Amino acid sequence: FFTGFQVAPETKAVMKWLRSIPFVLSASLHGGELVVTYPYDYSRHPMEEKMFSPTPDEKVFKMLAKAYADAHPVISDRSELRCGGNFVKRGGIINGAEWYSFTGGMADFNYLHTNCFEVTVEVGCEKFPLEEELFTIWHENRDALLNYMEMVHRGIKGIVSDKFGNPIKNARISVRGIQHDVTTGN
Repeated sequence: FFTGFQVAPETKAVMKWLRSIPFVLSASLHGGELVVTYPYDYSRHPMEEKMFSPTPDEKVFKMLAKAYADAHPVISDRSELRCGGNFVKRGGIINGAEWYSFTGGMADFNYLHTNCFEVTVEVGCEKFPLEEELFTIWHENRDALLNYMEMVHRGIKGIVSDKFGNPIKNARISVRGIQHDVTTGN
């Protein structure tokens, strides 16, 4: 991952941080569209653009992306005549590689190298919004962000311990039918 090009120092720092703390959920906020994307962002077939490229946790990622999209007043608007309207029939979400494939994304890195599930949220139609637009963008995304953050309480939770009750660090946890393991933290 991240081969063939220089990784910025701040990106390396975030990667190190993600590996040192057992994050389970994150979101990357972008501008330029109104849609929530989920991994994989890089197509399994590098020569193919707009090719659906699901992770083994496709259902979980769709649930996470929908939690955000459904709570966003504009993304959840059924009008196809607005910014992001071309995603209405998809519920305001899309597999990243199916939209456009790119390598080196943090959502793919997080899924492949940490326990963290990340979606990418395109928060508004303008790539570089004007200062006076930021207040509206914040209010359009606030409840969706909170709804998304609450998703951290979904799924299996607990402590993996030995017979004496001591936590086991780096224990591998597998779910039957999903070819993607996670490991315990400290």
